[in-house]
Amino acid sequence: GGAREAAWLTEEMSPEPRNIYGVTKLSAEHLCRLYHIEHGLPVVVLRTARFFPEADDMAHAIEQSDANTKANELLFRRLTVEDAAEAHVAALEKAPSLGFDVFIVSAPTPFKPEDCAELIADAPSVVARYFPDYPRLYARKGWTMF
Repeated sequence: GGAREAAWLTEEMSPEPRNIYGVTKLSAEHLCRLYHIEHGLPVVVLRTARFFPEADDMAHAIEQSDANTKANELLFRRLTVEDAAEAHVAALEKAPSLGFDVFIVSAPTPFKPEDCAELIADAPSVVARYFPDYPRLYARKGWTMF
């Protein structure tokens, strides 16, 4: 039930909400922009990659251990809690000079935009191309790739 198509995310993209949670998040961004325009309040929106230390809220539907899932997410731009905190501190410092802006906050990815189609079709092969030892390391732990 995963994604049918991979996308290379940039700040120029307009998110397409998939549920009420996404609709409310995007609406809040628009309200913040409006408040900035009308009242001059500096606002920096951070669209953060996953960084929560607790287990995935869909863990019951994932056939992997929590550690396995988090290792996979680190390949796909997961942040550390420390990185997320640093991004928020930077946003607070820069907000007055930025006025209003939106940033995607994520870890650097080893992949390239041209990997998108192959990642959605066969992520393990793409990961093995960048990290040849990954199959052996994962096998030793009994882990699987997304």
